[in-house]
Amino acid sequence: MNATTRRALFAFVGLATLGVSGAAPEKDVEVKLVPVKWQGYLDQVKSHKDAKLIVVDAWATWCGPCMKNFPHLVEMHHKYADQGLVAISVSLDEADAPKKVAAATKFLQEKKAVFTNLIMDERTDDAFEKLNIGAIPAVFLYTPDGKELKRFTLDDVDNLFTYEQVEAFVKDYLAKK
Repeated sequence: MNATTRRALFAFVGLATLGVSGAAPEKDVEVKLVPVKWQGYLDQVKSHKDAKLIVVDAWATWCGPCMKNFPHLVEMHHKYADQGLVAISVSLDEADAPKKVAAATKFLQEKKAVFTNLIMDERTDDAFEKLNIGAIPAVFLYTPDGKELKRFTLDDVDNLFTYEQVEAFVKDYLAKK
């Protein structure tokens, strides 16, 4: 099976598992993982014009700290969505590896990640380069027009971030808006 066929099959499987419309209560929404290229990622970030702040968590199933800290994103979504926060996760797992996609989707379902969940359909190295990061987890905060406001990364080993710092920034920013 060539790469184009795999992507088409993956897209079909992704469409076949689409949940209930966004108007349904969260408990009825099926968690899904949507493959995107870099421009699709940027478009997703910019698609939330009514938001006050967009938080994106970059993660992967092969990243222990990502898996451990992911529930913080789910918690922030529940705490601050009604105040204008939009949560997005972006997996850096291999989008053309069905077992890895299945593992990532299962993890998101277990964590009840009922917000937008993307998977970069790019080579992992390219995704890291486009996000301008050297490690994950990484968290990006964007304005509704898609401009990066702040980033929390592990690139500076002398200044590692915590999800408590991310939440403090989110809470403070939303309080000012």
